[in-house]
Amino acid sequence: MEEARKYAPAARNYTASRLTSLIGPRISELCLLRIGDVRWDLGRFGKVLLKGKGSQGRGKKERLVPLINGSRDLLEWWVTGPRWEFDDKVNDLRAPLFPSERRYGDGSSRPVTDDALRTGLSEAVARHLPHQAGQLTPHVLRHFAASDLYRNGMDVVAIQEILGHEWLNTTMIYVHVEKSHVEDAWIRAGQRAAARFGGTR
Repeated sequence: MEEARKYAPAARNYTASRLTSLIGPRISELCLLRIGDVRWDLGRFGKVLLKGKGSQGRGKKERLVPLINGSRDLLEWWVTGPRWEFDDKVNDLRAPLFPSERRYGDGSSRPVTDDALRTGLSEAVARHLPHQAGQLTPHVLRHFAASDLYRNGMDVVAIQEILGHEWLNTTMIYVHVEKSHVEDAWIRAGQRAAARFGGTR
């Protein structure tokens, strides 16, 4: 029983951290997620409704983010497996997607806190990646997601939408481009032009 109690929070922390590295939600957005916010039937991949803060405290902003980059498989694994270790509310659309070990009076789980997710990631990093201890944070994973999506061909405006940034300049800070990105873009443009005109002689 003790092992199960340790497994469930570890699986939750892993899923939340991995989701951040795949599609870049803010940690505060992860804590607000409900089961019903995962819209499996929207678009080609399904989407997740993220509820975040507006720029400079201007109220809440919502956005639908596609479950790309392996995030759908990750959430399917979580919802059909480890999520059940917390309670049996997986079919309750209002139940937290990432529950806490703490419960309400009716026995249902409370949502996880950002402190619990930060601590879980920090402990996992210290245990498994000690050379990254103190450096690998949820915010760093968000930067990683932006850079990874960019490296895999997603344009910066789409990444801006996924991350929920109001300004493109903010997204550019997140996208860590390779030193050869200008040359690589030039080569790709040449290849597209050659394909369009049937090649060069």
